[in-house]
Amino acid sequence: MSLTLEVLAEQEVSLQLDYFSHETAWVLGCLLKSSAEAKQAAVAIEVYGFGQVLFSYAMPETSGDHQDWIRRKRNSVLRFAKSSYYLGRYNAQKQREFESQPHIDASEYCAHGGSFPIRVKNGGLLGAVTVSGLPQEDDHQLVTEALRSIQLQQRS
Repeated sequence: MSLTLEVLAEQEVSLQLDYFSHETAWVLGCLLKSSAEAKQAAVAIEVYGFGQVLFSYAMPETSGDHQDWIRRKRNSVLRFAKSSYYLGRYNAQKQREFESQPHIDASEYCAHGGSFPIRVKNGGLLGAVTVSGLPQEDDHQLVTEALRSIQLQQRS
């Protein structure tokens, strides 16, 4: 069952971090890699912040196509400040395809799950964490579980 727009919007509020740094990006990326390995899932991973890629890893069995999906998903998050899964679900509810709208260049943007905004409490959008390689809801869930884990680490 797909997540509702309300649940997706709530995740974006609740999954804000206490702080974010280059070190946080590394820990988040490594956590995503470990989680994917534990699920025997082949994914490509990117943590993007402060205008640059801070972590990137492509597991065996992934391809350059996964990197392109990551780039397009990330671009969508950075432009619209919503998770890529939210953007896709929102547009589906409006009975339209995100990528076919006149103001969207489908070679640069996509609304497939797996990219999530990185925000800190009382701060703005700092970047995006993105996974590609699984069905879109699974990509999204892998990312949100990792962010929740980082939150718990920051609070302990």
